[in-house]
Amino acid sequence: MKYALRATVAFVAAAAVVPFFTIPASAASLPTGPDGGAAGAAWTATEDGPQQYPNIHIDWDVPITMSDGTVLKANVYRPADASGRAVDVQTPAVVNLTPYTKLVSNLADHAGSIPGLSDALLGLLRQIDLSGTPLSGITDLTKAFGGGELRNFSVDRQLVRGGYTQIVVDVRGTGFSQGDWDMLRQREQQDTVEVIDWASKQPWSDGKVGMSGISYSGINQVQAAEKHPPALKAIFPIVPGSDLVDDVLAPGGGFGFNFIPLWLTAINTLKWVPDVQSILTGKFDTKWLTDRAADPLTYMDALLSAYTSTRMEDLNPRVRGLLTDFTSERKAWLGDPTEIRVPTFVTGGWHDLFTYSESKIYNQIPLPPGRKQLLMGNTYHVSSGNEYGKPGLPPRLDVLQRAWFDKWLKGIDNGIDNYGPVTLREQGGGWITQDGFGATAPAEEASSYRRMYLSANRSGTANSVYDGSLTAAANNDTARLTVAPGLTTLCSNDAAQATAGALSIIDGCAKDSRVAELNALTFTSAPVAGATTISGPIAVRLNTVQDAADGYWVATVNDVAPDGQSTVLSSGQLMASLRQVDEARSTRSANGDYTDPRAFTSLDKRQPTVPGQATTLDIALPGTQAVLQPGHRLRIDVFAGNFPKGLPILPMLVDTGLKPEHVQLDPANPSFVNIPVRGNPGW
Repeated sequence: MKYALRATVAFVAAAAVVPFFTIPASAASLPTGPDGGAAGAAWTATEDGPQQYPNIHIDWDVPITMSDGTVLKANVYRPADASGRAVDVQTPAVVNLTPYTKLVSNLADHAGSIPGLSDALLGLLRQIDLSGTPLSGITDLTKAFGGGELRNFSVDRQLVRGGYTQIVVDVRGTGFSQGDWDMLRQREQQDTVEVIDWASKQPWSDGKVGMSGISYSGINQVQAAEKHPPALKAIFPIVPGSDLVDDVLAPGGGFGFNFIPLWLTAINTLKWVPDVQSILTGKFDTKWLTDRAADPLTYMDALLSAYTSTRMEDLNPRVRGLLTDFTSERKAWLGDPTEIRVPTFVTGGWHDLFTYSESKIYNQIPLPPGRKQLLMGNTYHVSSGNEYGKPGLPPRLDVLQRAWFDKWLKGIDNGIDNYGPVTLREQGGGWITQDGFGATAPAEEASSYRRMYLSANRSGTANSVYDGSLTAAANNDTARLTVAPGLTTLCSNDAAQATAGALSIIDGCAKDSRVAELNALTFTSAPVAGATTISGPIAVRLNTVQDAADGYWVATVNDVAPDGQSTVLSSGQLMASLRQVDEARSTRSANGDYTDPRAFTSLDKRQPTVPGQATTLDIALPGTQAVLQPGHRLRIDVFAGNFPKGLPILPMLVDTGLKPEHVQLDPANPSFVNIPVRGNPGW
């Protein structure tokens, strides 16, 4: 991208003087690159500079009555004058619905009554740098918090002072809101639509509503946009999902043993924290207490059933409903981004809990690029936005969100619709912008799918259960390679992913698979001759033999450096009994091989394996963008388990018998990875 120096200086200087800017018509069509160029600098100046209003007025625990009589509680943050009085001006509203209680949002909000503390805290977080140490992952977390993530999670006071009203609402059954927690299901989705309508009709509202928030609140945005509430004009979901069963609850049938119990425990604990002020003032909501007593531990009974019931017929109905296609329980958690019609900026990460959904949401939204945007970092769930603010790096997430809302809620021509539209951090490389990703990539950006075959020839590059090779041509190998369930995956990238990134601080596990590979079959290619891009979803086909009625298989695709470090690029898993592929949701390359083989993950489609008989498995790995640098190798790791990220529900675990599993190499039914590559691998 090229800008005249004089124009750039004038452009940024102008943006620093006023709270927003308009791109000159001659510059509006210029590409901006990952950092946004001069436009990106002006977006940052808009967010960080002087704002239109000096203060914020907060209305605490505002009651919002739903159509069924349930009362939700909201904190409403409005622009205020120097005396702290809310200004008599109609503004756009930005809604955030959260299950983590407004108390947590308020703590994350930068200390409302202590001016300057938040900026000092953010500045401190941005200064922490442990890069190059064994705990460099800590830097990824602190830079994410300092990179706008805290403001996106809770309240962005700069946004409010800039002329927006922000509303943080406890979803029903959590925080101070009445009702039973409906966990992203139909009633909660209806509540969201009603909250948007309420916000648009308040005296302080100009009728336009946007939505913000991370994770649960990002999923909530996607669900709301699919329902077309008239007042909703833009959303900015960070790390959202659209297929919660396949994303995080039971990917490939392996129940999310690590993340789900901790998450449910946290929310079920927080929802019991009472409104102490109402108790002191004699205005305690007894309906709140009655509702909590009626639903004390939402979904915990289902979780307990999953690991105490040894027979399928004894499972809790909710577990069966979630793991069975076409039930109302399952459908409630299956989104449809093709219904979204409002401008949507999706932020995700290659190792996020919802990494599979994030690029799919972008691709499925029927809007032109620009009105939809995708930003994917080399990040985990809690470390989004950990690279920002320098030449070649994206602006902070709060900066991008502010620019997004300024454009679509206030109509300011600031050029954000010319950003991206797809901004990616290449694993093994740097930040780039593209016109699409995967299915939406234009011809000049698209990768070509090719097979790389699993071979018994030893590569001499791995210390594993069996050190095999990847070959460009089909081979005549007939070896049977055996791997047993183990615990080395406790030290793995998947363990870091399943803890939402908490374990990513341990570099020797999250960024290097050599410990995990001690209990894996590894298959490694020759070094690539030139820079080789991998872009898009990946599929691994395994010809397997079980010693039991079921097996749990995990495959990862890795970048192996010349010094031996093995870095996971993408991973997938599949219960052998849930191998039936849903053709309607799957895709294939030109030669007919799967590129994205989506299993039904449904108990009514279960097909137990026959011990000793060969069974073909097609494992889907989420799409990624990576660069193998010259001299690096491609590796496939195969495991017979994935604890703690995944653990089959007890009836399926019993069927595996925790017995060894086998990859049967067979020229008539080869095992291979179907990988999208671009460049000069020299294979």
